[in-house]
Amino acid sequence: MRVHRSGPARRLRRPTATVAALLLTLFALLCGTVGPATAAGPAATPGTDAPEPTHPGQDWAGSQVAKHEGGTGPSVAPSVQASVEGVDVSSHQGNVAWSTLWNSGVKFAYVKATESTSYTNPYFAQQYNGSYNVGMIRGAYHFALPNTSSGAAQANYFVDHGGGWSRDGKTLPGALDMEYNPYGATCYGKSATALVDWMKDWFATYKARTGRDAVLYTSTNWWKQCTGNYAGFGNTNPLWVPRYGSSVGELPAGWGYHTIWQYTSTGPTVGDHNLFNGAYDRLQALANG
Repeated sequence: MRVHRSGPARRLRRPTATVAALLLTLFALLCGTVGPATAAGPAATPGTDAPEPTHPGQDWAGSQVAKHEGGTGPSVAPSVQASVEGVDVSSHQGNVAWSTLWNSGVKFAYVKATESTSYTNPYFAQQYNGSYNVGMIRGAYHFALPNTSSGAAQANYFVDHGGGWSRDGKTLPGALDMEYNPYGATCYGKSATALVDWMKDWFATYKARTGRDAVLYTSTNWWKQCTGNYAGFGNTNPLWVPRYGSSVGELPAGWGYHTIWQYTSTGPTVGDHNLFNGAYDRLQALANG
């Protein structure tokens, strides 16, 4: 009987260049290294779970409040004692007719400066300096996205891009706009405690940079839902509250009174109009610190 002896093991063929390239591509895809970070949208800031804003020009003080709470408010200011008329603007308005507003009785303005740590209002100079040049007392505000970066990072970005303060009698303290998330979960995917801590970080950083306690813009409904109606800022941070109606309504916990009331989103010349809760000399006092 013929015995078949085993020969040397058959050598495996090397993969062709095409197969090798496919294998390398598959490996790269599994590792997440193929394509730029923006291929599926803006990259998230390291240490966060959300990308930078994609439509910041559509985000202004009250833009999400109107969507979630409804109402546009009266086109004429409600009759209240010892109040001063103001406006707030963003890139949504473009170049603003400041002389028209001044001649209509508007004496102060808040201008959106920044959002998260990637956006600055392209009309900021015209709006911030233009309001000042016609005689208004003006300030800047920051639209917060607490899930893109830390409170400190966003406060620093704000101060570095127009949100500073000077004791010139014409500059209001910066304002932090906390409202419904325009990009997803109402409370930014954060617990009430985490959101409050984020704001504490922002406020502390802003005060360290400017010496002023910032104004807080928020609606009572959002505040209750997302902070558990936290009462700890009422003694330090002036309240700017939106409510589109004939009265300011219920305030968030911790504040016995409001400082600014955004009463309409359909006012003359620009939509968002406000009333300062006090006479003009008190508005000057807020500017002077």
